[in-house]
Amino acid sequence: MDKKIFSNIGKIIERDSKSTTYKFALLRGTIDIIQENSPYIYQKKNRVYLPTGLLIEKWLLYYYPIFQSKTLVPQINGNSNLAFELKFNEVIKYYEPRGGFSAFYNDLRNKGFPNEINRSFFNLVKQLLKTITDMPMKYIGKSVNSKEYSIYKFENNNQSRKITNIGIEELINNFGVFSIPLDYYEVFQILGSFLNGQDSILFKWAEFSVNASNQNLSTERVLNEILKSPITERNISESKKIYKEILEEQGDIYCVWTGKKLANYEIDHLIPFSVWKNNDLWNLLPAKSTINKKKRDKIPSPLIIEKQKDLILEYWQIIYNAQTERFSKEIQVSLLGNLPFESWKKTGINQLKDSCSYLIKNRGFKEWKI
Repeated sequence: MDKKIFSNIGKIIERDSKSTTYKFALLRGTIDIIQENSPYIYQKKNRVYLPTGLLIEKWLLYYYPIFQSKTLVPQINGNSNLAFELKFNEVIKYYEPRGGFSAFYNDLRNKGFPNEINRSFFNLVKQLLKTITDMPMKYIGKSVNSKEYSIYKFENNNQSRKITNIGIEELINNFGVFSIPLDYYEVFQILGSFLNGQDSILFKWAEFSVNASNQNLSTERVLNEILKSPITERNISESKKIYKEILEEQGDIYCVWTGKKLANYEIDHLIPFSVWKNNDLWNLLPAKSTINKKKRDKIPSPLIIEKQKDLILEYWQIIYNAQTERFSKEIQVSLLGNLPFESWKKTGINQLKDSCSYLIKNRGFKEWKI
C-alpha cells in the first residue's frame, strides 16, 4: 500500500475546497459503501467501480436529518442554499406529518414513493447526481494532482431508461457508476472506519461511556465533554491583551509577515489555534488585519519563517523581557524540549520551521506564503 496515498488523503481533507460540505459527504459516502462491502463493487485493472445510486442514497441519508433539524446546521459558507436544498425541503415537508425520516427511508428501501411525491423525489435525485458529479467529484484531489477529476471518475452509462418510480434498485441500476484508483480503495477499505469516525478512539471512548451509563447518556453529549478544551475564548483574549500591552510600550509596531509599520493590527496565532490549541505567548505575533485574514488557518512556510526570522525573534525578546517566567516555560515545553534554554532563539526558530514543515507535508495543511 503506497504511503503517499495516506499523505494525499490528509491533504485532500485539509486543502481541497471547504466552501460546502460536499467534499466530506462524498468521502464519507464512498467509505461507507466500501465498508459495507457492497456486492455491486467491482474492479477493472487499476480502478474500482461503485454504483453512483448508492452514493446518492448515502447523501439522502446524511442531509435529511440536517435539513430537518430545528437547529440551523450550516452546510455552506454565506447565505445561499446548497444546490439541492430547496428540492430536498419539498420532500422533507411531505414526510413531516407522515412519519418523517423513518417513513422516507422505508419508502426508499421497500415500498416505493407515493405518486404525489414521486416527481419531487425524482427531481431531487437528478439534482443530487448533478451536484455530486459536477462539484466534489470534479475537484477532490486538485490540491494534490493540480487537475480536475484526478481521483473520482463518473460514467453515466445507463441513465437513458425512463423511470416511473424510484427506489433503491432504480437508483443503483439507472444512475451510472463512478470509479476511484485501486490504491485509494484499499486505504478506504482498511482504514475507512477510522477516517469516518466509527472506529476512532474518540468514538469508541464515547461509546464505552454510554454503555457504562446504562444508556443514560447520549454519544453526542459524551463526545462534547471529551472534546472540551481547557483554553477558552476568555483565555485567548487575556493572552492577546497581555501581548498588546507589552507591545504598546515599545512604540512602533511592525507586521510580522510584511515588516511594514502598523497603525492598527491584530494579534495572530503563528500556528493557527484551530490546528494546534496553543495559546503560548511565543505563538502570538502582531500582523496587519488584512494579512491576518488572508493567512487564516494556513501554516507559515519554513521559507517565510526564515525570511521574517529577525522580526519574530525581536518580538520574542520583547515578550521574554516582559514575561520572562511564562515565556520561558512555554517555549521550553513547546519548542525546545530537552535542549538547553541558553540557545532558545536558534533552537526555537529551527523547531518552529520543523513543526510547520511537518504540518504542511505530513498533515496536509495549506501553506501560507505572501
